[in-house]
Amino acid sequence: MGSFVRRIGLCSALVVTCLSILSWFQPVNAAVLNGPMRSMVIAAEVVKDNAADAKLGSAYGQKIDLNNANITAFSQYQGLYPTLARIIVQNAPYKDVDDVLSLAGLSARQKDILKTNLDNFTVTDVETALVSGDDRYNNGVYK
Repeated sequence: MGSFVRRIGLCSALVVTCLSILSWFQPVNAAVLNGPMRSMVIAAEVVKDNAADAKLGSAYGQKIDLNNANITAFSQYQGLYPTLARIIVQNAPYKDVDDVLSLAGLSARQKDILKTNLDNFTVTDVETALVSGDDRYNNGVYK
């Protein structure tokens, strides 16, 4: 049985070797690169830009955008996260930064915290890509 397997192995190796040697002598038809190319497709560079990328390059990246930021963004300033952040996000959109001071139900302490942080806020148009679903409450980024 061992000699039979050895013969089959040698025969298959011989066949593979012969086929590979014969394939070296096959004519190769390459495309003529200096002739007219009628079927060549010229790809134009398409610049894809969306509103969310444009917003990231604006004041959105430097300050907290009251209309588009998620609750976690407020955690960088003391006293805003989570309660005031939730209230701000739930009552968006805003036309002006000062609109947060007129939210119903704010205590005097909460208004003081908001007044202290008004310079850290900005207001831009609502961008659907940033506020759709529940991303403003849970953007899926965990530390």
